[in-house]
Amino acid sequence: MTRDDGWALLTEFTKGDSLRKHARAVETSMRAYAAHYDEDPEAWGVAGMLHDFDYEMHPRAPHHPLKGAEILLSRGVPGEIVHAILAHADYGGMPRVSRLDRALYACDELSGFVHAVALVRPGRVITGLEPPSVRKKLKDKAFARTVNRDDVYRGASELGVDLDEHIAFVVSALTEVAPEIGLNRG
Repeated sequence: MTRDDGWALLTEFTKGDSLRKHARAVETSMRAYAAHYDEDPEAWGVAGMLHDFDYEMHPRAPHHPLKGAEILLSRGVPGEIVHAILAHADYGGMPRVSRLDRALYACDELSGFVHAVALVRPGRVITGLEPPSVRKKLKDKAFARTVNRDDVYRGASELGVDLDEHIAFVVSALTEVAPEIGLNRG
């Protein structure tokens, strides 16, 4: 599946701008990790882009992402991508066995959280956002309260990366697409 195919599928089911920006952010983080690990950037990017494509239709567990996986399989999305999407939700019971699975899990919550942190910075600038600032916001339970902090910590651990390194990696990736996701580079 190409990026264009993935984007067409995403926009068919996802009308909201914020969810599309989240999809783009996770796609970007996943592409960066694919390059880092010498994996297929198209497959990893599509997994990141489509992981929440069904969220507007099925915003609650267990329908999301289970119902979405059925649609993806019927549209010819490769099984390893569908598996990673299923595994990004702990309640689905799908084990994270591949690096793709673990990367998607690690990038989902953190990409959203980093985006939220950058949105409240002066000028919505992501450039220069440092891991200690993100960690400080992680401790503030009132900030971006829908982000599961345990998923952020567990994601880095399962991927086998230091949390500060993971944060810096995601910040760097998102800096490249800052204008597309409503942020400024500075």
